Amino acid sequence: MSATLTLEALQRRMTQRLDSHHNETAALDARLLLEHASGLSPTELAMQAKHNAAASLINDTNALLALRLTGMPVAKIIGHKEFWGRRFHVSAAVLDPRPDSETLIEAALSLLPANKARRLIDFGTGSGCLLLTLLAERPLATGLGIDKSRAALSMARRNAHCVEPDVRRRVALRNSDWLSADWRANISIKAGGPVDMPVDMIVANPPYIGSDEIATLERDVRLFDPRLALDGGPDGISPYRALIGPSFQRLKNGGHLLLEIGATQAAAISALMAAAGFSDILARQDLAGRDRVLIGTKP
Repeated sequence: MSATLTLEALQRRMTQRLDSHHNETAALDARLLLEHASGLSPTELAMQAKHNAAASLINDTNALLALRLTGMPVAKIIGHKEFWGRRFHVSAAVLDPRPDSETLIEAALSLLPANKARRLIDFGTGSGCLLLTLLAERPLATGLGIDKSRAALSMARRNAHCVEPDVRRRVALRNSDWLSADWRANISIKAGGPVDMPVDMIVANPPYIGSDEIATLERDVRLFDPRLALDGGPDGISPYRALIGPSFQRLKNGGHLLLEIGATQAAAISALMAAAGFSDILARQDLAGRDRVLIGTKP
């Protein structure tokens, strides 16, 4: 039976198996897993839909399906995720880039002129998707990514080499606790100079899940995302308390702080930003209409 199973039929069978386990993205997941196992692009897979699937491919897809049925996200299985039109490598050490975070990219790009040099810092850089995307879109910008996880920085470093040819020379990556003060150290960026001088923009997607809420999260997040990137303390905003004040001091006058937030946290975090001295504090909503990003300006 397997010898006469076409790629089209194999994909349909994969979809049905995922759907039977109440996977809401069964068709998409099946396609991505089959593309990964076969090494075929979406176009090639469509063109070869009537070709027979090799027995080895069927075995490989069964193994991938077994992982997906444990709740492991597709990105963690295949090792990459699309974000802002680019592919980012991911691992168990980092959050998967999420569409919600593109709200921050859109807001940041509106504040970063394409024809001027700008200096950026990304706290908790993880895969590097925020900082590296901004550097790729703004070729005169330089940036510093900070993360306390060496494994996360390994992913960011790998992505820096892959996202755009010249991004690697415009970014520095630092292993440090971003809630401490030692990130003020002088770190050189080629073609950008030291980054201990005031910067134009700071971006961050801090952990913002309350510690007691983590056990209630969906299993693909609860079991497969690093707790370090999720746990925001008892009320979910402890990292913001530690980050906002030092960020204000680190920014140039007229510089911007952009923070990704939880959907119910805008009021509390806006108050922290105002108390630190930020003005013109604005919230940006994601595609679902939820508050997702706060922007503050240093007067």
